[in-house]
Amino acid sequence: METMQERTEEQNLPYNVFAKACPSRGTLEHVTGRWGGLTLGALYEGSLRFNELRRRIDGVSEKMLSQTLHALERDGLVHREAQPTNPPRVDYELTPLGRGVAERLLTLIHFLEGSMDDVLRARERYDDTRGAR
Repeated sequence: METMQERTEEQNLPYNVFAKACPSRGTLEHVTGRWGGLTLGALYEGSLRFNELRRRIDGVSEKMLSQTLHALERDGLVHREAQPTNPPRVDYELTPLGRGVAERLLTLIHFLEGSMDDVLRARERYDDTRGAR
């Protein structure tokens, strides 16, 4: 059983995403996972309803988008606003923390999009030397 002193010492340690038990690792997975990054990027443009977001993120299933939004909301990156209308209206938007994460993520996305010619050439060279998979 963990003592109060051990818990206090643990809480005073800096976060280290490379440590298995660090809570920052889960958040990093939510942000950089297949749908998390796309969700944050799409919401950077402004508030969206669930189906608008689903259309914006081509290929995401309803279940995966719902799970992604729940994880990002729990991490404090996305705010969910439910309107008491009939039918209910639910809007999603980035929190200030989420905006900061999305800005950095979009820098990476734009860099990758601008580098795709180099990436595609590298893939072709790799496939030519190692055989296409």
